[in-house]
Amino acid sequence: MQNFTVFTISSLILELILGMAIALVLNQAFRGRSTVRTIAIIPWALPTALIATTWAWIFNAEFGVWNDILMRLNIIPEGQGINWLGEPTLAMMSVIAADVWKTTPFISILLLAGLQSIPEDLYEAHAIDGASAWQSFRQITLPLLMPQILIASLFRFAQAFGIFDLIAVMTGGGPAGATETVSIYVYATIMRYLDFGYGAALVVITFLVLILVVALAAVLLSKTRTALRG
Repeated sequence: MQNFTVFTISSLILELILGMAIALVLNQAFRGRSTVRTIAIIPWALPTALIATTWAWIFNAEFGVWNDILMRLNIIPEGQGINWLGEPTLAMMSVIAADVWKTTPFISILLLAGLQSIPEDLYEAHAIDGASAWQSFRQITLPLLMPQILIASLFRFAQAFGIFDLIAVMTGGGPAGATETVSIYVYATIMRYLDFGYGAALVVITFLVLILVVALAAVLLSKTRTALRG
């Protein structure tokens, strides 16, 4: 559960921050905006297993691109690559980086849809009142985007709760269980240790937890929309 908490909270916070930044950029008018928007969604559209394999090679201790970059910048000694996927803390950071790279475009598209629904008149009136760009973002953009932020957070929580292929390909839940999430643990319980009773109980508990989270998110989303209408 600790691994799941670290993975979910870290990836969700990073994806919301980066997704918001990308959405704000894509919401601006510039030449080639449609093409950039199409390219931005590619990481989300690619198969997760393919992305996991690519990132596993990027973080490879001997031949990885990331170690090569660090060596060329003289940050680490030549020939002494860091074992990113073999050390518990670094392995967790690596899978979080891969997940953020894949899922941030999905968050940005959801937030972009919310940004496009905000009337420009609100920003113009706010600017006339002397508000800065940061004040407009804090007082207009963020409050009106709260429904989309909640929906995006709910989607990401559900996906993080059931994430399997990314971690299975990159680390297999290792080293020493450092990146073992709920789905990896359930899989190992049923398929490796053949403990079908305990595994079935874990599946039911996981399902109930997801239902509870969805119900709480639905209540919070309803209250948020009511507050915005008021």
